[in-house]
Amino acid sequence: MGRGDGSGRMVSGPRADDTGTGILHVDMDAFYASVAVLDDPSLAGKPLIIGAPEGRSVVSSASYEARRFGVRAAMPVSQALRLCPSAIVVSPDFHRFVEVSRQVMAMFRDVTPLVEPLSIDEAFLDVRGARRLWGSPREIAQKLRARVEREAGITCSIGVAATKHVAKMASTMAKPDGLLVVPDWATDQFLAPRPVSAIWGVGPKAAETLSSRGIRTVADIRAGTEHQLVRALGQAMGEQVWRLAHGIDPRPVSTERVEKSIGHEETFEQDVTDHALLRSEFRRLADRVAARLRAGGFEARTVAVKVRFDDFTTLNRSQTLPEPTDVGRRIGEAACELFASIDATEPVRLIGVRAERLQQAGGGGLGLWDDDADWRAVDTALDGATARFGNGALTRASALGRRDRYAQPQARSLDEG
Repeated sequence: MGRGDGSGRMVSGPRADDTGTGILHVDMDAFYASVAVLDDPSLAGKPLIIGAPEGRSVVSSASYEARRFGVRAAMPVSQALRLCPSAIVVSPDFHRFVEVSRQVMAMFRDVTPLVEPLSIDEAFLDVRGARRLWGSPREIAQKLRARVEREAGITCSIGVAATKHVAKMASTMAKPDGLLVVPDWATDQFLAPRPVSAIWGVGPKAAETLSSRGIRTVADIRAGTEHQLVRALGQAMGEQVWRLAHGIDPRPVSTERVEKSIGHEETFEQDVTDHALLRSEFRRLADRVAARLRAGGFEARTVAVKVRFDDFTTLNRSQTLPEPTDVGRRIGEAACELFASIDATEPVRLIGVRAERLQQAGGGGLGLWDDDADWRAVDTALDGATARFGNGALTRASALGRRDRYAQPQARSLDEG
C-alpha cells in the first residue's frame, strides 16, 4: 500500500504530450479496500481498514478516507482505530483479491504480452509495440483505465514515461484514479524537485542519511558528485541512486517474474518471553517456508529472521548458508542460530522467517552423500500430508499444547502496492 492519502495529486490533461514514452506503471487504488467496496457498495466513501477486527492484527490496507487520518499499512488495528474511530474494519478475503487481480492482469495482457507484475495490484507494461493496434502510450493508458473501471469495477492510476523508474514515480503522484504522463524530454524537469525518498530503493534510513548531508531532493543529488553518494550509501546503492536521479534506467519490462524471497510471520496474541517456545515457533515457520520453496521448485541461499518486541522495536538478522537448501530442518537451524544472536531480553510480539536469494532447485547438484537425506524424507511426508489433509495436518511435537495460549491466526500475506 502506498503511503499517499491522495493529497498533492498530479494528473495530465487528456491530450498530454507522450513523446518518447512507452512504459506504463499501473497501480490499483487502495486495492484491498476497493475490492471490499466492490463486494459491498454500502461501504463506498467510508473510512475502511482491512484487517482482522480482533486480537493484535495489523492493517493490511486502508481506504483513502482512512489514510487521511494517518492510517497506514502494518500499523496495529487498535492504533488505526484510535486515529480514525469511525473506521469500519473489514476482514481480508485473499481469494477474492487474487481473483480480481487475475482479471485485471488479463486485461493488461490483452494490450501487450510485455507485462511485469510487481505485486497483486501493480504491473509494468511495455506498450511500444502496441501502437498500431491501440494508439499512443497515453491513449493506451486512457483506454486501460476506462476498461478496468468498467469491467472490474475498481479504479487504477497509471504513470506513463520513458523508463520504469519514472513511470512508477508518476503513477504514485497520480493517485488516486489519475493518469500522469512524463514525456522523455521532460524527465529531468520532472525528477529535479522530487524528494530523495521518492527514488526507487531509497528507504527512510537512506533518506535520513542523505538529509544529514544536505541532500533532500533529486536536484541536490545532481548538484553533488557520484563519489559523495557512494560514500553516503555504499557502492552499489550509491551508483544506482545516482543513475536513477539522472533519469538513467535501462531495465526492460521482464515477463518472467522470479520470486525474490519467501517468508512467513506470526504475531502472538500475548507477548512471549519463553525462548524455548520461540525456537519451536521459528522451526515451525521454517517448515512452512521450506514447503513453499519445494512447491515452487526453489532453494534458498540465505535465511533471515525478524523479531519484533512489545515496544515495536524490530530487529532483522540474516545469514548465507554453506549451500542452498529447501530442507525445513536446515532453515530452522539457521533461524534459531540467528535468534540466538539477538539480545531478546524483552517480550516478543512477532517473529518471522524468510528464505532469500532464491535459485532453481537442483541447480548446484548433489554430492555423493546427501547429509539431509533423512530430513528430505520427513519433508516429503509433510508435503504428502499437507496435500491430502491441508496445512496443519502434521506439526512438530515441540509445538503441541504450548502455542495455543500465545498464537494468533495469521492471514496469508500478499503484497499490495
